[in-house]
Amino acid sequence: MPIAVREDDLSSAEVQALVAEHLAGMHAYTPACGVHALALDGLRAPSVTFYTAWVDDALAGCGALKAVDAHTGEIKSMRTRDAFLRRGVGQAVLEAIAREASARGYTRLVLETGSGPAFDAAHALYVRNGFTTCGAFGDYVASDFNVFYEKSIGR
Repeated sequence: MPIAVREDDLSSAEVQALVAEHLAGMHAYTPACGVHALALDGLRAPSVTFYTAWVDDALAGCGALKAVDAHTGEIKSMRTRDAFLRRGVGQAVLEAIAREASARGYTRLVLETGSGPAFDAAHALYVRNGFTTCGAFGDYVASDFNVFYEKSIGR
């Protein structure tokens, strides 16, 4: 199953629906005070590059890279549609984000994700790709509802 990952401008209704699905999922498993997922306006910020994953003509998932500083990128909005779970979509998006981060000269990737069973697959994906847990970064505050990861990267 070939997966095509490309930069996206968030203009299509289908992509906007996937972002809404992602936000709804985050709110279903995390109290509102612990949800740090970006809505459309946040994903359109100049510091954010948004990606979609496609299998043939079907939208399979998404993810984003947010510039934190000259050396650090943050992974945001990773989501795989239910019909494509466990088929490599998250891996393909993560690899595309990591390639872009490396091309930009970043030396570190970070992310914040939820905790609990609903996030087990996400945790496994990040650990499998060499991410390790770390403390809160940026404006985040550690809580029972989130986990932080980091990975050193290079060119």
